[in-house]
Amino acid sequence: MILARCLVIAGAWLFTAVSAFAQPMQEARGAPTGAFDFYVLALSWSPGFCEVSARGSERKQCEEGNRLGFVVHGLWPQSDQGYPTFCEPQGRFVPRMVIDQLVDLYPTSNLARYQWRKHGTCSGVSPSEYFALVRKARDRIQIPDSLTASSTETHVMPIEIERAFASANPGLRPDMMSVSCGRRVFQEIKICLDKDLRGFRQCPQVNQDGCRAGEIAVPPPR
Repeated sequence: MILARCLVIAGAWLFTAVSAFAQPMQEARGAPTGAFDFYVLALSWSPGFCEVSARGSERKQCEEGNRLGFVVHGLWPQSDQGYPTFCEPQGRFVPRMVIDQLVDLYPTSNLARYQWRKHGTCSGVSPSEYFALVRKARDRIQIPDSLTASSTETHVMPIEIERAFASANPGLRPDMMSVSCGRRVFQEIKICLDKDLRGFRQCPQVNQDGCRAGEIAVPPPR
């Protein structure tokens, strides 16, 4: 009887622990601006995004001959538990001059504007300052040659992509990033950076939210 009761208690504890571990990140819509712990730089792999997820106006990013590889999806304020969004319901106008300076970062100006409304408003800085941070974060990352040199589709494990980024960026480790995939196709890498963007940092929730597939396809730019 005592053994059975102990097994029940142990089973209940294990279920609770696994459930807590598996909980998805919670969105804190309308959170106070500037209240976050670090940044996540999300770099979208255009060929994978175009193959799996693109729709509507996003198809402009996927036009044949664009030869786009990694593009900025966003720079996201992140908390140790969850993440803030739409921190200024009305947002602030992003000057056209600022948008015009982002053509080498974002695939479309509409994405840049949306990223400001959803994530940039949580940064605690102005639109021009926020997009300067986006550029600083992007410039901080060295893209591995192995991911851009191939002209044919390759197949790798998600951890191999993380290790390639870690090798190309001193101080970056696999537990400081995560790979996203859809239909077993590589779509995005998310890299966690300190709030001042000077270094990388561990981010358990982001890391645990990564691709759970085995081998995934990496289509080449077109």
